[in-house]
Amino acid sequence: MADRVYPAAKPAAANGTAAPAPAAAVNGGANQAFPANKAQLYNAARPTYRPMPPPKRKHRRSCCCCCCLFITFFIVIVILLAAIAGAIFWVLYRPQRPSFSVSTLQVSQFNLTSTKLASKFNLTVVARNPNKKISFFYDPINISFSSDDVDIGDGSLPAFMHDTKNTTMLRTVVSSSSKNLDDSAISNLKSKLKKKNTLPLEIKLDTKVKVKVGSLKTKKVGIRVKCDGIKITIPSGKTPTKATTSGVTCKVDLRIKIWKWTF
Repeated sequence: MADRVYPAAKPAAANGTAAPAPAAAVNGGANQAFPANKAQLYNAARPTYRPMPPPKRKHRRSCCCCCCLFITFFIVIVILLAAIAGAIFWVLYRPQRPSFSVSTLQVSQFNLTSTKLASKFNLTVVARNPNKKISFFYDPINISFSSDDVDIGDGSLPAFMHDTKNTTMLRTVVSSSSKNLDDSAISNLKSKLKKKNTLPLEIKLDTKVKVKVGSLKTKKVGIRVKCDGIKITIPSGKTPTKATTSGVTCKVDLRIKIWKWTF
């Protein structure tokens, strides 16, 4: 039986060489098309990521710096102008505070019982205005006498004008008519009177004053004149005693009221 002859899988070329392989086989299948997977489909549909630009902070910082510089410059200019105005005012007017002193103080009556106090004082105060171009206008003056924070007498002085380079004598009577005191105040006063028959005294004068500079007048401001270092001797009979006022110092302070507080 004759054998069957089958053709070769790769027929030879006419010149005896092997036939060239298909293009796909030659290139290793690089051009062969494959279906896209899920990751490729997701990336194709996803929009391109674009980072957001950073916030513009430099402009805000520059604005804040400019505002701070402007405010600082404005404050410095105001301070300089105020200093210049104050220097000019000082050179032109040479302002000085008015001064007060206790000229004489007599104790006419001082009767202390177990519950009440009756007292009477004759007071003379000297007010001096050393300014050449500044005048003062005083409201009525309230006077209070105290010994170790115990009120022992009250009085007042009338309103007056204090002209330039002027010295004014102010006389008044300060008294306490059967004033009720608590037990601690009574015992404190009696204990001091038993030792030396003398008491320390503090005088306070409270008022408001208006200042006149040339033709200009300021608003009223409160002042307090405080005089301490006074020693009074209690009279034993009807003869008044004179207090020692040689070393008395009187200090003038401004009284500024802000809402409910007075400084």
